[in-house]
Amino acid sequence: MKVKKDIRSLNLKELCSFFESNNYPAFRGNQVYNWLWNKSCFSFDEMTNISLELREVLKKDFVINHIKIDKIQKSIDGTIKNAVTLFDNLLVESVLIPVKNRTTACISSQVGCSLDCEFCATSKLKRIRNLNPDEIFDQASTINLQSKFYYNRPISNIVFMGMGEPLLNYINLIEGINKITSKDGLGMSPKRITVSTSGISKLIIKMADENVKFNLAVSLHSAVEKTRNKIMPFTIKFPLTDLKEAIKYWYNKTQKIVTYEYIVWKGINDDMNHINALVDFCKSSPSKVNIIEYNKTSNDFFISADDSIINKYIEELESNRIPVTIRKSRGKDIDAACGQLANKLKQ
Repeated sequence: MKVKKDIRSLNLKELCSFFESNNYPAFRGNQVYNWLWNKSCFSFDEMTNISLELREVLKKDFVINHIKIDKIQKSIDGTIKNAVTLFDNLLVESVLIPVKNRTTACISSQVGCSLDCEFCATSKLKRIRNLNPDEIFDQASTINLQSKFYYNRPISNIVFMGMGEPLLNYINLIEGINKITSKDGLGMSPKRITVSTSGISKLIIKMADENVKFNLAVSLHSAVEKTRNKIMPFTIKFPLTDLKEAIKYWYNKTQKIVTYEYIVWKGINDDMNHINALVDFCKSSPSKVNIIEYNKTSNDFFISADDSIINKYIEELESNRIPVTIRKSRGKDIDAACGQLANKLKQ
């Protein structure tokens, strides 16, 4: 039995060549490409400006391996979590996060995760594979449609803060973002896209060299090497000295400041030593800090720090002219907040 190729693996030039080689005009390639990306078409039958005969030709040789939303769960705050089934029946989760004036799509990049952050539920899932560029695009496109349906507006922002480490799926990540920002795709400004990494230094440098236009966030959580290695064991291979130099390089090449994501836990990083280390780390290049509310998982070792120490973090950062904000979690009641995505919706 012939294995059909996903038509979205072809670029525009390859599509046009396919039609020419089958004695059809090349412009049909442009039409199909527009259906696939600009209109997020799920089926050849939906391509109404293509003849029935030509649609049958496409069905004979190709498939469209579009994602499917198996289940959705809606939070009391309006957040929507999606159980996303991929073409090979693997699952990931994506999240629509609405606030007053914008809607953010939180997108996954891997099935499971390559890393071992102790405080994150996703890290307990074995990484099975990377998502393809079209699966990355499909999540954004699907949440865009959801946002229009539920909130009467398109998505305004995208964050790669879902399942997986985006930079360990680098090629597909970049290609997926290119599709999202293309005028043939969603046409979203890269300035409204943020890629969050746990700190893969050499790939931060690679992004800077390639002059990407999206924003960078780093999941830091401690600027003390010993602490960071304990809560994020993989970082033994990615020391803070390398990360600091990579971020300096990023800023010098792109002139974009980095955002540090930071959770404060009781008995882990809730003292002046950690506060001072963070301030010093932030001073190495222009940056801002998002202090994130901890979202409880099954690991009882991690307990949110007292408000008094969080206020001390804010005080010290602000006194050193480092911008800092408190980011309140959304979707906690449906396990849709940061660090909670663990494919529970499939159960």
